Amino acid sequence: MTLELGLDTFGDVTHDEKGDALSHAQVLRNLVDQGVMADRVGLAYLGIGEHHREDFSVSAPEVVLAAIAAKTENIHLGSAVTVLSSDDPIRVFQRFSTLDAVSNGRAEVILGRGSFTESFPLFGLDLGDYEKLFEEKLELFSLVRQQHPVNWTGTVRPPVVDKSVYPPIENGLLKTWIGVGGSPESVVRTARYGFSLMLAIIGGEPARFAPYVDLYHRALAQFELPEQSIGVHSPGHVAETDAQAREELWPHYFANVSKIGRERGWAPPTREGFEHEADVGSMYVGSPETVAKKIAATAETLGLSRFDLKYSNGPLAHAKLMTSIELYGTEVAPRVQDLLAAKLVAAV
Repeated sequence: MTLELGLDTFGDVTHDEKGDALSHAQVLRNLVDQGVMADRVGLAYLGIGEHHREDFSVSAPEVVLAAIAAKTENIHLGSAVTVLSSDDPIRVFQRFSTLDAVSNGRAEVILGRGSFTESFPLFGLDLGDYEKLFEEKLELFSLVRQQHPVNWTGTVRPPVVDKSVYPPIENGLLKTWIGVGGSPESVVRTARYGFSLMLAIIGGEPARFAPYVDLYHRALAQFELPEQSIGVHSPGHVAETDAQAREELWPHYFANVSKIGRERGWAPPTREGFEHEADVGSMYVGSPETVAKKIAATAETLGLSRFDLKYSNGPLAHAKLMTSIELYGTEVAPRVQDLLAAKLVAAV
């Protein structure tokens, strides 16, 4: 099994050593440094999410990705996710095809509806059109991605009549994923367009997503389309020891989940629940050995092509994030490959 190891971040607003929030501008500059570190330690991918709220710094991922592209050589760069429903599919393609050009072919895009809805009122869109916006815009994006003159008619934007979109991708097609949170309909839709599947697993045992993986394979076969990549996006944090990783992460996890929970009516997180997720759930927290074993097990269970660790966790400080990235690239990634190779040999 060949598994790419990547990272995702939402550019969470972090705190300084005194516990004060950094400016959004400083968080963005730090994010560029994190991308450079990820490339230096040999990771395959860095995804940056799009949000439009106070606790996240990134509303224009492609701009940050371009800054990282200028300072890196090998790492693939993309979104995590691009909120297609509240954007224009043609402009999304143009921004990522431009990123692909300036990065010498390293751009990818993960499209989704997003877990937050601030972009809808910000751009004058009706949340009542939530499903229709995504479905129609995904159809248009799929046509633009083919790099032929586009003819499209829908209800959420003016029609496109025999128009070519520039710049084109220099080689092949833009690598495109759909971020899916656990809806069977979303899995089938992803297969219908022949896009890769990125499962956002942020809680519970990863094995519960195995039926979605099976559904995806069956849907691709039914649509007579070739197999595509399957990835997982899950949160975590790496430190020298399990105890250190959990102690570093817990207060920031608590602050982050509590804030979002107050908005959504969730009960406050508990330390017991946190420990359970770290032990058997979808939180990859611990020493390099612990995190590697858990990633390898998930990859084997779900047949993954890529695993992306969502390494930013609320206000957890930049220095801690840099250490986590370094350990993930230099110690976790090779351990995962060794574990998967050993499993493959044992199965022969």
